[in-house]
Amino acid sequence: MVNLLVLTSPLYMMQVYDRVLGSGQVATLLFLSLIAAFAFAALAGLDSVRGYILTRLGNFLDLRLRDPVLTQAMALASRDPGAARRLVDDLGTLRSYLASAGVLPFVDAPWVPFFIAVMFLLHPWLGFLGIGAGVLLFGLALLNDVLSRRLVHEAAQRQGLSAEFVGSALQSSELIQAMGMQDAVSARYRAQLDEMSLANRNAGDIGAVLSAVSKAVRMMLQSAALGLGAYLVLRAEMSPGGIIAGSVLMGRALAPIEQTIGSWRQFLGAREAYARTSAFLKSAPAEDERIALPQLTGRIAVEGLGYQMPGADRPTLRGISFGIEPGTALAIVGPSASGKSTLCRLLVGALLPSAGNVRIDNADVTTLTTADAARTIGYLPQNIDLFAGSVRDNIARLGIADDAAVVAAAQAAGCHDMILRLPDGYQTELGPRGMFLSGGQRQRIGLARALYGNPPLLVLDEPNSNLDQEGEKALVDTIAQAKERGATVIVVSHRSSLLQPIDKLAVLREGLLEKFGDRDEVLREMQPRPVHKPVLVPVNDVAASAGGQA
Repeated sequence: MVNLLVLTSPLYMMQVYDRVLGSGQVATLLFLSLIAAFAFAALAGLDSVRGYILTRLGNFLDLRLRDPVLTQAMALASRDPGAARRLVDDLGTLRSYLASAGVLPFVDAPWVPFFIAVMFLLHPWLGFLGIGAGVLLFGLALLNDVLSRRLVHEAAQRQGLSAEFVGSALQSSELIQAMGMQDAVSARYRAQLDEMSLANRNAGDIGAVLSAVSKAVRMMLQSAALGLGAYLVLRAEMSPGGIIAGSVLMGRALAPIEQTIGSWRQFLGAREAYARTSAFLKSAPAEDERIALPQLTGRIAVEGLGYQMPGADRPTLRGISFGIEPGTALAIVGPSASGKSTLCRLLVGALLPSAGNVRIDNADVTTLTTADAARTIGYLPQNIDLFAGSVRDNIARLGIADDAAVVAAAQAAGCHDMILRLPDGYQTELGPRGMFLSGGQRQRIGLARALYGNPPLLVLDEPNSNLDQEGEKALVDTIAQAKERGATVIVVSHRSSLLQPIDKLAVLREGLLEKFGDRDEVLREMQPRPVHKPVLVPVNDVAASAGGQA
């Protein structure tokens, strides 16, 4: 309807030239002007509605996709943080593009043949001129695509790399400041920005040149339509009003193509974002396809488990197999880089195995619904991240908090009194990443978060790395209490002080399970065996002994 109302201007001009100027009737002019004013008011209203709809379309897309995109991005972050960040950014790109004026040329483009058809009604020569003009501008649009697509893609990649670099630099800001690395980090960041700016500048230069050319071509063709219209009037093949009408229709027919050239970079970015988002969501399993399970007990079976980082030369873990019954505590020990933390992440489903699987009560851990995982698994990673919010929110895993369960988890983790000593107790705001807490406080609140809801499986990766003697004693009591209620507890630690409540011991070395069994038995096997050295007898004693025998 908006594009139909655009005909108001050429039709009004035609009527003024053909009816008013020839007849000299002021009443006719007034009547035509009132109709035109009403049509222009309707055009303004409908154009506003169109913008309103586009804005809501962007919001609708965000509402439909933000939850699945965020869920899949969090699952992807453990394997490829950069790709996860790009996935979230792609959704923002799509939302912004759909709500912008950049999409309007593509909405108006199907009306180009209609305007050219109206030009044919004025005169066939004007219609053929419109077809030629459309083909010429469309060729410029294709040329813009061919010349700028690679540069736009390269600029997007460079932007992603620079964003990842500055993100990691901000996370390591204390290290950078302490070791005087600011100049080196700034230099590398500037180099990445220079490469991104070069690609952006080249793509922008191409777009600017072709946009200017297309604008000049469009104005030239509109003038050509005026000249052709005047020639046809001189030959008495068209009325004088057709001169202006033909020029206006030519401009309207070419406007979507010209605007497309100007917004082509934005369109390419949105198209690539849509392709990446669509491909990733199609490859990810839908949450509603997974079946909710009854309460799990925490029985663990690891079957031929292996994991290899993408692009790595060798696997991190190979052929890991063992089983644990509920109410059992297992300690995983081994030298650095033996795969202990990777095994923990596989046990809780944070990583997808390259081979084998981890089963909880015969269910593959990677197929659990989010609700099943929430009530089944408690996980304390080696690097503890708390969220901006209160202590209460963090212990309750950012969900609807049950105050009794929050306090019970804090008491089980041995940090209830510590929390009460904070300025606002459980309502104390922690700041981003828990920046207002010490390392030991973050670790104990992280342990309380893992214990929230009494999950039947607890996986604790280096839970005592920041704890003092008091905190370590509380941790030992926590493990013992979890065992008593029937939970399966898996602990990674380098300290022997945590072995008191442990039942089973697993020894990892170079990605292989070297030993697995009862704690005391494995400890005996790990103790160095005494070496029996031969007794050296002096040579004289040997000779004397030989002489006596003789």
